Amino acid sequence: MSLSQPRYQVVAPTQYSPEVGSFVAMLEHCRESVLESVKDLTPAQLTHQHDEQSNSIGSLLAHMAAVEWFYAVVSIEGQQPPPHEWGEWGAYLRLSPATWAAVKGQTLEQLLDRLSQVRARTLQGLATKTDAWLDGTFVSPWTQEPANHRWGLYHLLEDELNHRGQIRWLKSRLP
Repeated sequence: MSLSQPRYQVVAPTQYSPEVGSFVAMLEHCRESVLESVKDLTPAQLTHQHDEQSNSIGSLLAHMAAVEWFYAVVSIEGQQPPPHEWGEWGAYLRLSPATWAAVKGQTLEQLLDRLSQVRARTLQGLATKTDAWLDGTFVSPWTQEPANHRWGLYHLLEDELNHRGQIRWLKSRLP
């Protein structure tokens, strides 16, 4: 679900409160750049590892979706991830050999569908939030410290942009 916006402007879509909408616009622009970076990659390219310790492009895509899923559940929905969802998302949350194995054989379409599904969940949840919500807090599961929702959205952007850079680097070195 891509939201139409001017290419070099952050414009909050009208169905969101202004500040939440600005984050939505940034998330969507970031996602468009990720999609452009992986366009037409084959399953072999998606699972190629530059060396024995590097992530594959497919594992980075799956990880981006898992991070967004986790944030959507913990911050936007305000709950702990349900056990039945861990089976679908857990292997992708922390980049590791388990993640690399889990993406083997997946097509670009499958990985992009996962990204699309979680983004729809995120956008649906954010449509119910006000700008005041951004300053509310949730407990970061990794640090057990309070984090505000504004930071959580920033972290989604930061994580996806960081991995987009890695994807571009890996893509430029594909055999």
